[in-house]
Amino acid sequence: MVADNRKVVLIGTGLVGMSYAYALLNQSVCNDLVLIDIDKKRAAGEAMDLNHGLAFSGGNMKIYAGEYSDCANADIVAICAGVAQKPGESRLDLLQRNTEVFQTIVEPVMASGFQGIFLVATNPVDIMTRVTHKLSGMDSSQVLGTGTALDTARLRYLLGDYFSVDPRNVHAYVIGEHGDSEFVPWSQAMLATKPILTICEESQGRYSMKDMEGISEQVRCAAQKIIEAKRSTYYGIGMAMVRITRAIFGDENSVLTVSSRMHGYYGMEGVYIGVPGIVCRRGVRHILSLRLTDEEQQKLKHSAEILEEYYHGLKL
Repeated sequence: MVADNRKVVLIGTGLVGMSYAYALLNQSVCNDLVLIDIDKKRAAGEAMDLNHGLAFSGGNMKIYAGEYSDCANADIVAICAGVAQKPGESRLDLLQRNTEVFQTIVEPVMASGFQGIFLVATNPVDIMTRVTHKLSGMDSSQVLGTGTALDTARLRYLLGDYFSVDPRNVHAYVIGEHGDSEFVPWSQAMLATKPILTICEESQGRYSMKDMEGISEQVRCAAQKIIEAKRSTYYGIGMAMVRITRAIFGDENSVLTVSSRMHGYYGMEGVYIGVPGIVCRRGVRHILSLRLTDEEQQKLKHSAEILEEYYHGLKL
């Protein structure tokens, strides 16, 4: 990776991929954006459409439809390709179908000589990120997924609305699988520097843990509600991907709940799961180990066991 280069190769020009691309353009995050899709005509059309908006953007970008050889000097290869999630279908139901898709993607990316960072958004994202790591053979710090970054943003938005404060002053996380077993470790949730549990205790009934659990459920069910209403989710995850991309290019060392490989954290080894990680130019520099309660540790362990079970059922 060249330190001053900001080249992104996007694989998959569906709704999620193009929401990411559109947000990249609007925020002027990179210099070069390459679109790759099995439907080459579509990729070319999407590149043309984005280029027609360059005159209205705040920066300058080179946008074009390309080939896997374009990954050779890319800083980030973002994977959004895969089959769509159907109404009522869990993210884990997508696993086998999307694994087959990834086998046709990662091999040519690595054959190009790519040495940058993989950013995976395809669901089920924790397992697909682990699949990418396995297929690529890259250092685990260079392979990360969107994890629970969007879920965490949803949580902070809802808590900000509930407490009537700016969501940027809410410090709380959704961790675990990006899916049904994800949860909020309320012992770690803060409004500025004050624990939310304490705020609820001192509020004389104005705020309650029952409401907190209701908010947690809203976060967990958000994707399915959106899918029922408009068939798929894409704007939010596209913005989450851009936030992670900015953290990488800016060498921010920002704490984001990305899907990262566990190396002994929380007693786990090998599994990819959504936890707070320090994201910088090299990828995930370090995983921030939270002081979870016994109950929260059991929830995280349960979430990891689900991911392990599905992953080890794959033929890789």
